[in-house]
Amino acid sequence: MTCEHCVRAVTEEIETLAGVNSVTVALVPGGESAVTVTTDAPLTTEAVAAALDEAGAYHLSRRR
Repeated sequence: MTCEHCVRAVTEEIETLAGVNSVTVALVPGGESAVTVTTDAPLTTEAVAAALDEAGAYHLSRRR
């Protein structure tokens, strides 16, 4: 993500997923921004990946 527009797009798409209570993005322009999602139930990787793609071709990154 590079700007607040990106943050809004990602936040809005993830908020549409069932059970999501809140979404927080720690923006790192040009780097890997961290997205924290609070939910009532577990989300599938596929659902989150689809929401990120819909927001603008963003993708999940695996941290080790």
